[in-house]
Amino acid sequence: MFGEGEVVGVLTTRPIDCCLDYISPEGGVRAGDLVEVPLGASLAIGAVWGAGEGGVDNARLRRIHRRLDAPPINADMRRFLEQAGRYTLIAQTSMLRLATRVSGLEKARPTRTVFAATGKAPNPATPARLSVLRAFKDRGGMPMPTSEIVEHAGVGAGVVKGLENQGVLKRFNVARDRPYPELKPGKTNLELTPDQQTAASDLRAKAARGSYSATLLKGVTGSGKTEVYLEAVAETVARGRQALVLMPEIALTEQFLERVAERFGARPGEWHSEVTPAERRRLWRSVGEGGVQLVVGARSALFLPFRTLGLIVVDEEHDGSYKQEEGAIYNARDMAVLRASLCGAQVVLASATPSLETWNNARTGKYDRVDLPLRIGATELPEMSAIDLRESGLPSGRWISGALALAVREAVERGEQALLFLNRRGYAPMTICRSCGFQFVCTECDVRMVEHRFRRILMCHQCGATRPVTQACPACETEGELVAIGPGVERLAEESRELFPKARIEILSSDAMDGGRGLRDTIERIKRGSADIVIGTQLVAKGHHFPGLTVVGAIDADFSLNSDDFRAAERTYQLMTQVAGRSGRNRGGRRGLALLQTCNPDHHVIRAILSGDDEAFLMAEAAERQVSGVPPFGRYVGIVVSGRNSRAAEELSNAMVRHSGPLDRIGAHLFGPAPAQLARVRGRTRLRILIKADINAPVQAAIKRWMKQFRVPSSLRVAIDIDPQRFI
Repeated sequence: MFGEGEVVGVLTTRPIDCCLDYISPEGGVRAGDLVEVPLGASLAIGAVWGAGEGGVDNARLRRIHRRLDAPPINADMRRFLEQAGRYTLIAQTSMLRLATRVSGLEKARPTRTVFAATGKAPNPATPARLSVLRAFKDRGGMPMPTSEIVEHAGVGAGVVKGLENQGVLKRFNVARDRPYPELKPGKTNLELTPDQQTAASDLRAKAARGSYSATLLKGVTGSGKTEVYLEAVAETVARGRQALVLMPEIALTEQFLERVAERFGARPGEWHSEVTPAERRRLWRSVGEGGVQLVVGARSALFLPFRTLGLIVVDEEHDGSYKQEEGAIYNARDMAVLRASLCGAQVVLASATPSLETWNNARTGKYDRVDLPLRIGATELPEMSAIDLRESGLPSGRWISGALALAVREAVERGEQALLFLNRRGYAPMTICRSCGFQFVCTECDVRMVEHRFRRILMCHQCGATRPVTQACPACETEGELVAIGPGVERLAEESRELFPKARIEILSSDAMDGGRGLRDTIERIKRGSADIVIGTQLVAKGHHFPGLTVVGAIDADFSLNSDDFRAAERTYQLMTQVAGRSGRNRGGRRGLALLQTCNPDHHVIRAILSGDDEAFLMAEAAERQVSGVPPFGRYVGIVVSGRNSRAAEELSNAMVRHSGPLDRIGAHLFGPAPAQLARVRGRTRLRILIKADINAPVQAAIKRWMKQFRVPSSLRVAIDIDPQRFI
């Protein structure tokens, strides 16, 4: 506790990467308290980080304006923000912004007026007044607002006012926020398989110990991983600690909320972009006060101020959407492990196709591992087969082979569902003029604009810019010569309607529907059997369960193998395995069939997908990466210098490479500068420098010394990506 008048250090959310000294206000403050402080000519939100630095005459210091009515940032959370910032090289002020990204924290907590019975008898005791007292008795004496008293007692508001004037009722204010319902962590109603029971017992025991542990929960698609880690949630909640489940997509979150409600009798707290500001504020406060037992959310939920965090589950831990790649750059999967280690919590990393980093940590003993090798309900994994497009070929302008069309038609005729997977949004990835060769390119990003025929627009998938589709070429003004090159999901839907005219078709793509609610509604329609054929992008690989789906067709299974990214093989294996795993999941139903259209069926990744031997694939991939010294056996750091002045960006990036002494001294190698894969985004030129270092090299410290050599003008940005997942 810092008493009134003491000097304290306050970390603000403004871009000043250090604590500032202030005088403690009347009543004092504690470390972690959120406060409002004068900064320049305005007020800023900050957190008391500890004792002040001193060295400045107290008379020159400004006083903390006030302490906010908000839960504090506790010691575990402050330590997490500090260590996460040191690892990612994110400024501490930016880390604090991640933890306080809630509008209205500086405002007084909203309240409402309620009444409680004092025990005094009314005079006279009219029937209406006695009816009010009976209403309080029926509700166990719980305080009620006027509206509820009027409703339950069947009286007018004047009766309530009269009882208040007599002292029979007492008025007071309470927080307007509704409390979150209590979860009931009893025994599950589901009958777990022997494998599930073994895995659940392991995770329950770790939750009971109440100390840090990290476990890879690896189970084939449809093996019941969710039910297993919900047992860990139950044990954690039963012992009075809070749990967090991270999800890669909003659509998956809604499915999970329903399963939680079935398991625990109430819905947990939600945290994602679809949640209203008022609800986010309510959840943030309740989490910090310990009033929420379980939160389900997107990656940013990791920065909520949990009071007693005991469990973090990272579902589909391999998913790339856990990496935040703009602004404060971090990987929520890795930060989840860090946070759990600092607060003595269990972290469970669940996946059917784990990342090589997580798999290797389990192999070397850094993480524990539990396996679910079988699907529940005696359901077999899908039959996998390749369609060699070199032999079967495709008619001009067609993308569905005869063999795949036959399998889809037979499934639809049986009353089952089929999925056609193509990881390209829109109608066509490129539109070109046959007369002059003109291509539609975004003026801000220098990337091709994608046609979205259903919406009659061309869209840039980097900045979101759009322009209408025209009949005439903008360059040569010739009409009727603009042609779409290559397929997207909309074009695939068009072909499917021609091949299967009676089939009901749904497109599952993020830009084919209106936000998260539209996506959830589409998923629900598919689950209810309102679609015969589903055409989807990578969204369909996010753990969805469609009971009627028996046939999956991957239109271009080897497309992602053409990338020069060293993770291309791993990502292709994960994506194809996850997509194939959507088929044949209904207990006692038909075995699923997954058909992979490919021009390279002999590629080792395609062969590995067909064999289903993921351990052999991961062993081979690990051996290859170890020889090359790339993650997880080496370190990469990506640096992107960007600005609207391309010459200034080039001069700075060249200077950074020339003056690489601090990095040279740790044995690191620099590559570049070179134009980034996306060389221009939103009007800013982007140049990339890649740092490669030994796995144990002190990269972060060297980068900090390196960057101190340069003065970065305000017109330029230097983004540092520790452990990059993509090279764009």
